[in-house]
Amino acid sequence: MKKEPYEQPLDTADERIYADADPVELPENAFRELGADETYRPLMHPARSYAEVTPYSVAMGLVLCIIFSAAAAYLGLKVGQVFEAAIPIAIIAVGLSGALRKKNALGQNVIIQSIGACSGVIVAGAIFTLPALYILQAKYPEISVSFFQIFCSSLLGGILGILFFIPFRKYFVKDMHGKYPFPEATATTQVLASGQTAGEAGGSQAKTLVVASLIGGIYDYVVETFGFWAGTLSTTAAGWGQAVAAKTKLVLSCNTGAAVLGLGYIVGLRYAFIITAGSLFVWWIIIPLMGTYGNAEIAAMSEQEIFSNYARMIGIGGIAMAGVIGIVKSWPIIRQAVGLASRELQGGAKADERPVRWQWDISMKHVVAFIALALIAVLAFFWFGVIHNWWQAIVAWMVVTLIAFLFTTVAANAIAIVGSNPVSGMTLMTLIIASAIFVAIGLNGTSGIVASMVIGGVVCTALSMAGGFVTDLKVGYWLGSTPRKQEQWKFLGTLVSAATVGGVILVLNKVYGFTGDNALVAPQANAMAKVIEPLMMGGDTPWILYMTGIVLALLLNWLGVPALAFCLGMFIPLSLNTPLLVGGTIAYFVSHSSKDQKINDARRDRGTLISSGLIAGGALFGVFAALTRFFGFEYVCGISEDTLQVYGIIAYILLIGYLYFSSLKAEKK
Repeated sequence: MKKEPYEQPLDTADERIYADADPVELPENAFRELGADETYRPLMHPARSYAEVTPYSVAMGLVLCIIFSAAAAYLGLKVGQVFEAAIPIAIIAVGLSGALRKKNALGQNVIIQSIGACSGVIVAGAIFTLPALYILQAKYPEISVSFFQIFCSSLLGGILGILFFIPFRKYFVKDMHGKYPFPEATATTQVLASGQTAGEAGGSQAKTLVVASLIGGIYDYVVETFGFWAGTLSTTAAGWGQAVAAKTKLVLSCNTGAAVLGLGYIVGLRYAFIITAGSLFVWWIIIPLMGTYGNAEIAAMSEQEIFSNYARMIGIGGIAMAGVIGIVKSWPIIRQAVGLASRELQGGAKADERPVRWQWDISMKHVVAFIALALIAVLAFFWFGVIHNWWQAIVAWMVVTLIAFLFTTVAANAIAIVGSNPVSGMTLMTLIIASAIFVAIGLNGTSGIVASMVIGGVVCTALSMAGGFVTDLKVGYWLGSTPRKQEQWKFLGTLVSAATVGGVILVLNKVYGFTGDNALVAPQANAMAKVIEPLMMGGDTPWILYMTGIVLALLLNWLGVPALAFCLGMFIPLSLNTPLLVGGTIAYFVSHSSKDQKINDARRDRGTLISSGLIAGGALFGVFAALTRFFGFEYVCGISEDTLQVYGIIAYILLIGYLYFSSLKAEKK
């Protein structure tokens, strides 16, 4: 029987190290930078084969992919929030494997999670852009939308996102070990590992994770469904705060959710501080200045309206420029990936370059071939299914290819830092650039709107997939899965999710609609429609705001401040950034609570485990909350807003206390 490349004997230092490893619980160096002579060894032995792709893992992954695609699409269009499916799917996978008493199920659970997680990323790519066509259709009836366009846009975008990221896997996942926090991947890994660890230590970790998940999940579910305390603390809830906001547009708000607090802990104080600084810059400087010294129209707006219509645009420009800076800095990585592909195409890898199982990707030769086929399919789709003009289709194809490839590293970088992909901001900038080019070549009006939004859907889905895929592969890296298998079966999950999302969007449009009374909110799609209409139909575009963001990003980079993190803070609402700072501050004090560094490390790791539980519980119960709303349950809380704010403060303090003091219970390893 022919051996796989990774099964061939290798005479390398790494292979000898791996041969001495044992499949134990996650090592202490899993979440920190490695020393000069250190090697990370995952939970699954790198030199052994494990059951990963099985009929059970594939079937279960596809079932969960369909369920979560439908749930995420509904929730995203209803309230504008797309929950990350990776964590709840991981919880379900671990629970099912335990209930079915499957032995050595870790590899299969990773595949289930990887296939199922296609749901969230494909949904985000589709619902952030394509419903804009329905929104504008109410004003321009000649605009038409078909299932074929939605399906192909999501499918081809997802495939491009997978293929474009594979060459960068090694850099983000392996070479940058411990340098990025990877908050969502950390939480998912902890969940999957909890089903594998054995013995007293493993039982203790699993118990800690379960308790934290229940606390975080019930906490978030109660506030989301019943509203017994304020989900967001805000100065505008008090009379004095309203007076200050009316006069100066100055507000302070903080989401009290358990999942966001846990996210802040894992992100850490450094990045949390930079992100929050960007947010405070917008809300405490830019918005008050606009509200005070702007024209009468702006002065009459609320601070939220100023943020959505003006200040956020600065953040979009900043994200775009930070992306360009990231591309420039990542150019050696891009060149390395292209060089690897070139070498393989010219004769393949040398014997001493053959990877062990744990680092075995789809061959670069196959990746290049698949990229070529995918790009041909994209061009055919644009020509025959969207634009119907050869020259204009070629231009659109070139725009998508270039932007999707270059921004792949930006999306992955954002996920690695904060666990949040600024895909809507990057897509907005893509629409602006693409629309300016299309107008220049004569593609405008309603046909230009359709072309821009469908093309924007391809880019948005590609970037969303690249950001989500780095999470999957990082999880696999920590646990010891085979990257090649994750990469191969990601395509099937993408196909199923694209078909599901396309059908759900059509059904929801017929049932609810995107305009008029009781219509779906679809905030991101409405923002896209607002940007694209003046560009294609004639109108004002806030170029000055975009340029301000660009200049700001350049200045931040010159000062040595991570521009992407800062500009992410400018784009994401303040209420979702301040809890990151709270969580990061807790992490700092936990990590500096003792003079003994080993105790500090143990406490930090326990805090990471608890935070992972808070994120996991919040995500899973978020699905329950979505289902509760879907089936029509609406609870109206009769408590006054002032009282809810007081209760929210108390509840949040108790949650903070739980995270901090429970983390301190860790013993020295």
